[in-house]
Amino acid sequence: MTEEAVTAHTLTPVLRGLRSCLHLMVAALLALAAVRALAEHAPDAPAVLATAVALFAVYATGPRLPRLRSSTGAAALWLAAVALLWTVLLALTQDGVWLAFPLFFVQLHLLPLRGALPAVVATTVVAVAGFGWHTHTLSVGTVLGPALGAAVAVAVVLGYEALYRESEQRRRLIEELTAARSELAAAEHAAGVLAERERLAREIHDTLAQGLSSIQLLLRAAERALPQRPGTALGHVRQARTAAVGNLAEARRFVRELSPPDLEAGSLPAALERLCATTARTSPLAVHCQVSGVPTALPTAHEVALLRIAQSALANTVRHAGAGRAELTLSYMDTEVVLDVVDDGAGFVPAEVPAPGSAAARGTGFGLAAMRARARALQGTLVVESAPGEGTAVAVTLPCPATASVPAPSAPDPAPDPAPGAAPEAAS
Repeated sequence: MTEEAVTAHTLTPVLRGLRSCLHLMVAALLALAAVRALAEHAPDAPAVLATAVALFAVYATGPRLPRLRSSTGAAALWLAAVALLWTVLLALTQDGVWLAFPLFFVQLHLLPLRGALPAVVATTVVAVAGFGWHTHTLSVGTVLGPALGAAVAVAVVLGYEALYRESEQRRRLIEELTAARSELAAAEHAAGVLAERERLAREIHDTLAQGLSSIQLLLRAAERALPQRPGTALGHVRQARTAAVGNLAEARRFVRELSPPDLEAGSLPAALERLCATTARTSPLAVHCQVSGVPTALPTAHEVALLRIAQSALANTVRHAGAGRAELTLSYMDTEVVLDVVDDGAGFVPAEVPAPGSAAARGTGFGLAAMRARARALQGTLVVESAPGEGTAVAVTLPCPATASVPAPSAPDPAPDPAPGAAPEAAS
């Protein structure tokens, strides 16, 4: 065995028990040889007793030597001393042959296999020769006894080592699996945190932030109208209050993880109609909404994403495009739904929009990233086409199965609605 195997084996509870039994066997066999020599009044009984005591002393010293378990050379020297005393005992009494069996295990335990097998063979030869010398015969039983004992010892030790290696491989595999599971759990947790942060950022940007921006614009308009046009200022204040009420509903929905209030009140086309009407009332932008194809019931996630993208697109048109007109088109197809938002505003260069969080963004630029993230989360695509002075077109395509037809949208709800969300933005 190697030094690492020896060290590892000494830590095994089963092996410690086997070693204790082996030591007891050696002590018992030495005592048996000495007692029989004394009982039979053999002429060399004192020599047998002295040799047995010396052999036991040398053997008992081995387990107490730390170097014996870490150095193959030290183990070989100790085994040579034990073998020498055992040979002397075997020369004095034939009962010494029984000690060959425990010696096989000691040799296989302390020596590498390439050194242990020759030692076992040499011990077997000495045992056969010693027993034959005492009995003056060399029968088949005389040879097979020690030989079978050696074979059994080798088979047991090699079998135990094979089982130990297999158990070690399983232990390492379990440790690797446990570590991999921990790493996977940590990675999933981190991914979940990032996904939740992204979702929170999109929701806040498309609801509360856009609503607060709309309220700010309305209050500024009311401030400019005072005191010459108090009626106009009052209208702006009422619109701001309505927007605040809508944003409060959005905030409560956001906390409770419910669908947007506009979708709870009807279908997606109706919600888009109300969005366009609200945008037209609260801004100088003329907004027209139309539906193409046969409206079908969409999964809630699809409807929420399309509504939020429309809010973001129209809000950004109001804030940044300087447009006079915007067209919103919702097209139902066999396997996908397409939302187009087109304005005749100032336009911009999409490639020059700074990434969110960069120094150039200065706290803006999240709108386009949020819209793309919403589309990508549903395996959809979002395309932005714009150029300075040529307006902007935003098209989002979501794959979805057609389920059931829904009624065509009714006329816009005259009741006041929350302020619009955000739009395809060059700076928001």
